[in-house]
Amino acid sequence: MPPFVSIIVPCYNEQATILQLLDAVLAQTYPRSQMEIIIADAFSRDNTRDLIELFQHDQPDFSLRIVDNERRIIPAALNFAIRVARGDIIIRLDAHSQPNPDYVERCVQALEQGKGSNVGGVWEIHPGGKGWIAESIASAAAHPLGVGDALYRLNPKPGAVDTVPFGAFRRELIDRIGGFDESLMSNEDYEFNVRVRRSGGVVWLDPQIRSTYFARASFRELIRQYGRYGFWKWRMLKRNTSTLRWRQVLPPLFTGSLVVLIVLSFWFPFARWLLSVEIVLYLLVLIAAAIQMALPNRKPFLIIGLPLSISMMHLSWGGGFLFSFISSPLISHHG
Repeated sequence: MPPFVSIIVPCYNEQATILQLLDAVLAQTYPRSQMEIIIADAFSRDNTRDLIELFQHDQPDFSLRIVDNERRIIPAALNFAIRVARGDIIIRLDAHSQPNPDYVERCVQALEQGKGSNVGGVWEIHPGGKGWIAESIASAAAHPLGVGDALYRLNPKPGAVDTVPFGAFRRELIDRIGGFDESLMSNEDYEFNVRVRRSGGVVWLDPQIRSTYFARASFRELIRQYGRYGFWKWRMLKRNTSTLRWRQVLPPLFTGSLVVLIVLSFWFPFARWLLSVEIVLYLLVLIAAAIQMALPNRKPFLIIGLPLSISMMHLSWGGGFLFSFISSPLISHHG
């Protein structure tokens, strides 16, 4: 008998994608009798719970459970779900995701082969809505200029990495290194994988483990998402400075340089010149990348949409990081 698997999912107002996730889990090649899915919902205000209950009614033989995420943050949702999970193996998914049919089977196989303590795969980024803005955001979220060397969004070879999206691990790993850090409202997966590696474990990426991830559908959602990522990345790095990577430094450096040059340009002509050069070079790089993607895909809207999306990702991430850096001593002192 294969090991029992608990799939855990944090959730809040996900009526647009929750049924896609549930249908994808139902279609897994792994034995249905050896799976359960636990959705930790932060009291959704849309029709998410109604859709889940309708799915339960239509699939009475499928083990599906909803637990309340009383703290209404993602790491708490994961910990709530883990506490009630019955599986020897835990697989963390997202309500915005759609795993390939062999996702669970390949995760279990990688763990049983001893590839890593936490194993994961590659994201295929799809638009989270209709229209040129949603398509541009999805393209940006999969482009190296948008994500740096985050291998799970690119086309990597199998091997040990810093982090993986979601992740599959044995329950005993939680007993050994603890659950997800509830003092972080974002970057909880990365911080968890830092502890995996520090405990002597391996974080393993297998490109054959694949899932679809639905990107944000609007610029407003994108800015909020990446601003939150940047803010909580600094909070995580404060405790784990050795995990800093070049891709995490560039957005705050770029954003900070723009702010400094804008201020200095009121008094110094040389600062105005530098600011102009920096902005022009940045835009030229983004437009060149956009043209390179737009022409072969016959999507001319990317010439505008890709630079807009990537610049919003960089500036909101960098701004969130810098705001967290500046406000952190004040918050720590107040606390």
